[in-house]
Amino acid sequence: MAAPLPEARWLLELRLFLPPVLAALSAAAVDRLCAARGLLPPGFARLWRRAAGFLALAFFFWIALYGNLANLGRAAPPLDLSHLSAPRLFLVHFLMIGTLAVWFLAGFAGVREPRPAPVPVRPDSPLPPAEPDPYELVEHAENAEALERTEVFPPPVLPPPPPPPRPSLGRVLAAQLGFLTPDLPHEIGLGVLVGVGSWFAVLLAAVVLALLLYAFGAAGAAPQKPPELVVWIAGLPFAVRVLAALSAGVVEETFFRGFLQPRIGLWLSTAFFVLGHLAYGQPLLLVGIALLSLIYGQLVRWRQNIWPAIAAHALFDGVQLLVVIPTTLKLLGKAAGG
Repeated sequence: MAAPLPEARWLLELRLFLPPVLAALSAAAVDRLCAARGLLPPGFARLWRRAAGFLALAFFFWIALYGNLANLGRAAPPLDLSHLSAPRLFLVHFLMIGTLAVWFLAGFAGVREPRPAPVPVRPDSPLPPAEPDPYELVEHAENAEALERTEVFPPPVLPPPPPPPRPSLGRVLAAQLGFLTPDLPHEIGLGVLVGVGSWFAVLLAAVVLALLLYAFGAAGAAPQKPPELVVWIAGLPFAVRVLAALSAGVVEETFFRGFLQPRIGLWLSTAFFVLGHLAYGQPLLLVGIALLSLIYGQLVRWRQNIWPAIAAHALFDGVQLLVVIPTTLKLLGKAAGG
């Protein structure tokens, strides 16, 4: 059997340099868009703080979004799940949390924003006091000579009110990430309804995509079975699957919709969300993932907080991991055995 041909040098170099270069460009885009929207944290006025935030984002993009480009030009190898454990399943989520911690601590921790100098105000009006009306003084004076001896005193100047207390760092971060809402149960309930609707929306999109592939003679390109990674997750203990669905809802929505979307926009944050799911190894599934991201993003725009998106995302993943995929695998097993 002939030995495989050596790979082109340019392809080897491309695999080596493309992921970190794309990661750096992506982090730079986030930084520039934050600055253009006036959303850079006050701490980023110092170069070392801004550099820390940039490096944290670039490292995350390199590992979590562009790492799969290391196999560029190669036949996709089967996913090796033998060394994958439940804790490693949450590695990307830990990276997201760490990235957010570095970025926000560099931007807000220990930073004192300058306050404008207080302007003394008068008790009657913020405008300068009007000149006394001499005719009014005549009415209250006994004679004209009393008018000359009358001294008109301006109203006293009151001290400025004390500045409002500074919010805690935790409240600042909650506001920055979209966690503040006046009615949490209502937002979560709305998210549950959207989660149910999004499941049917993705199902309808899958049917339409399958019909299009069939019409163009490319029915074989449609996924014939669920991704190996999803099947592996669906075989984990019940509690781990519940934790995986909750972690995806909270951590991914916090990162992509609470952090990225207000700073770089819905479409670019959706692109990053889709890149984060390349490990599934089935490109057509990314259509449904992009649709879900757009639904969650519009929900955040509408409600101005991320709780409905968290609930919808966690519900969708929970239904997939706890009901749909296990049931589908059992039916396929019975059909193969029968």
